[in-house]
Amino acid sequence: MTDFLHAKLVVTGASGHLGRRVVELLAGKGANHLIAATRTPDKLAGLSGVQVRRADFSDPASLDAAFAGADRVLVISTDRIDVPGLRIQQHRAAVEAARRAGVKRILYTSMLNPDRSFIPFAPDHLETERAIEQSGLEFTILRVSWYAEGLLGSLAGPLATGKWHSAAGNGRISYVAREDVARAAAAALASSGGANERLDITGAERLTIPEIAKIASEVTGKSIEVIPTSDEALEKQLAAAGLPPFVIPIVLGTDRNIRAGYFDVASDAVQRVTGKPPQSVREFLTANRAALRA
Repeated sequence: MTDFLHAKLVVTGASGHLGRRVVELLAGKGANHLIAATRTPDKLAGLSGVQVRRADFSDPASLDAAFAGADRVLVISTDRIDVPGLRIQQHRAAVEAARRAGVKRILYTSMLNPDRSFIPFAPDHLETERAIEQSGLEFTILRVSWYAEGLLGSLAGPLATGKWHSAAGNGRISYVAREDVARAAAAALASSGGANERLDITGAERLTIPEIAKIASEVTGKSIEVIPTSDEALEKQLAAAGLPPFVIPIVLGTDRNIRAGYFDVASDAVQRVTGKPPQSVREFLTANRAALRA
């Protein structure tokens, strides 16, 4: 973080969970020229020491204004996965705005192995990475694993019924806490080094679903049995449970990705860029025991 006190840093999606935390971390370290860019500036009212600018990824003019004078921009991927093709349009607009603004470096929150993935929105990330490369700007791509926070929802049913129906087989995944992602993103944005690199942002360990179930059982005192399930059977169960149609392929894709080994990634990037190791799944679940028991 050699020059972050003087660099003008922009964080998009700053009213979201990840973006706001990145802003808080940088502000806490004394960043003097920090810009929080968001579609909803009112949500950031009262954020001290930070300039708030409106940035709507569907409004290129707002992006030009938000990125004006910026040295580095962290583009946090939008949440528009419900409309096919919309997110990549939004991301391309952000990349083009960064280029027009003369930004020196663009950072982007991608996903692990977007070029070989069963996740329906993986092409959005892959195409965004390509757009960034083709922009000619310096870049840092943060390829983020699945959030550990997702386990709080995934474990709700198994903890209630004692059974976890999974099509992930014995594949492994390295869940990472959002706080660790925020720390890594803040550190990468603040740093002037490491141009044109991809960082795999993962948790402390690669675990199978049975191993995660065992940890959750020990943390909560509730037994969980993992039931190996086919893709077809799991799809029917998810539909019967009333999940929105666009969510079902994401859940299925996650299990297929784990089974295929595409989430089986070990990386020391979090510790390397922040100086502190990421939380383990046990540490995360223990810290969130109350939510698991709700």
